[in-house]
Amino acid sequence: MEVFYDFFCNFAQNNRVMKKKKFWKLFIFGCITAICIYSYLHFFRKSLLEGHKVVVCIPVYGQSLALGEEAIRVTDFERLKNDYNGRILTENLDYEFGCFDNSKWKQSLKKLFHYHKRSFELSIYGMAEALAQQLGNDTVICIFPGGQGTTLIAQLSKPEAPYMRLISDIQTAYEKARDKNWEFYVPAICWMQGESDIAEYSNTDYKTLLKQFSKDINQDIKEITHQDVPVNFISYQTNAITRGKMFDANNFKCKEIAVPQALMELVRDDSLFWPSGPIYPYSFAREAVHLDGASQKLLGQLAAKSAIRIIRHQKPIAGLIPLNPVIDNNNIILPFAIPYPPLVFDTINVNKIDNYGFNVITPDGKDIISSVILEDSIVRISCLQSPIGCKIRYAINGEIMKSGNQHGPRGNLRDSYQYWCYQFESALKTKDPTGSTQ
Repeated sequence: MEVFYDFFCNFAQNNRVMKKKKFWKLFIFGCITAICIYSYLHFFRKSLLEGHKVVVCIPVYGQSLALGEEAIRVTDFERLKNDYNGRILTENLDYEFGCFDNSKWKQSLKKLFHYHKRSFELSIYGMAEALAQQLGNDTVICIFPGGQGTTLIAQLSKPEAPYMRLISDIQTAYEKARDKNWEFYVPAICWMQGESDIAEYSNTDYKTLLKQFSKDINQDIKEITHQDVPVNFISYQTNAITRGKMFDANNFKCKEIAVPQALMELVRDDSLFWPSGPIYPYSFAREAVHLDGASQKLLGQLAAKSAIRIIRHQKPIAGLIPLNPVIDNNNIILPFAIPYPPLVFDTINVNKIDNYGFNVITPDGKDIISSVILEDSIVRISCLQSPIGCKIRYAINGEIMKSGNQHGPRGNLRDSYQYWCYQFESALKTKDPTGSTQ
């Protein structure tokens, strides 16, 4: 027994010596690695900014389109950093763009190792570049994505995990700005959500839920930043109506239009909602759900037009939105609020569709439209019978499961700039003495 005891004692002692040597090797290697990482973080990624700054923070929030899924990146991160004197930053007020992950520790690892394998194009890159060109050198643009793919609006709202991550990121940005004695506020959030609520037939009141989200986010952000100005919403309009399995363009009670209609009405009627616009004029990856990289950038540039007006406290541009239609026998005269006249039927950027995207649907599911003519600021629609009791629609069409400007739900009407007409539905009920529908 003593022999065995001595053997194990000697083995343990030798093992401890080996472990001690191995430990010191690992310790020295770890110290060198830590010094290298520290040097990289604090020297090679050092902020280019000096002096007092005002930080305008505009994140994008929603589901997979907000996160740029499938959008091959066209923005060069080094240029995003250097071309604007370092004035475009992330929520950490650094230049580690493209490292989003639902898991905070995974996101930290991506930043640490500069991992950009799943780094997609985001609309806020194009928006930030446009803002940096228009704002002074004392203004910093803080951008980052938030949200979660394939998620209903209810699951993105307070107190769900994606919402709390967004608030946490804003808190982080605010505290880092305060440490530098910089001013900080959130003038707006870019909203990109709605696909899941259409495809899954959530049967919720989307407009009410989004207005509640707006109320919650305003309250929670103001508690952090103590800002007096409201947090506005720069909203797109989802194009995913044909992803609903029951979609029928001639169905008088088309459920799939509810979400795009709500987004249009909020931009039209609520002063907190500003347009980036409908997305049917753009190209999509595989013509499916997600905008491609070039389209994300174009949408961001349009969002910047709203963002700059919010920052400068200017009047909003609601986008190209229909006004009250007028019925004249079998004709409908449809006026528009036009940001940049005149109106145009564009069949180059958007593949032409019957009647330029307009339909007049009867209660029994027939399209009675016969022709569509553009006259200055109005669209004149002729019908085969009286349209009273029908619904006039625009861009409620397209091939099943398709999106975008080739075969998705679309129309050809735009103004002379980049504002395309929103997808919409309007009931033609009765006529008042002036001819306007009620």
